[in-house]
Amino acid sequence: MTLSQVIVWLVVGALAGYFTGMLVKRTKEGFGHLTNLGIGLVGALIGGAIFNLFNIDFGLGDVAISLKDLISAFIGSLILLLGIWLARRRRTNKP
Repeated sequence: MTLSQVIVWLVVGALAGYFTGMLVKRTKEGFGHLTNLGIGLVGALIGGAIFNLFNIDFGLGDVAISLKDLISAFIGSLILLLGIWLARRRRTNKP
């Protein structure tokens, strides 16, 4: 993994986390800068794995790499937050 790949991954993760935080929290700040970044990075891993597993490709040529990564990271971030929400809900409903 090169330095440029790491930088792209951080930017995509930050953007995906930012958009996810805005959507879920309904505020411009979302969950905060570092939490948004973490959510986006983990979401990028989850979304990338799902998109590769189901061979999802938008066919947008060279732009597809960045756009596909951003969309998959956003979807993965939503799945991550759903999993956290379900786990917390299950933990609080135990007798």
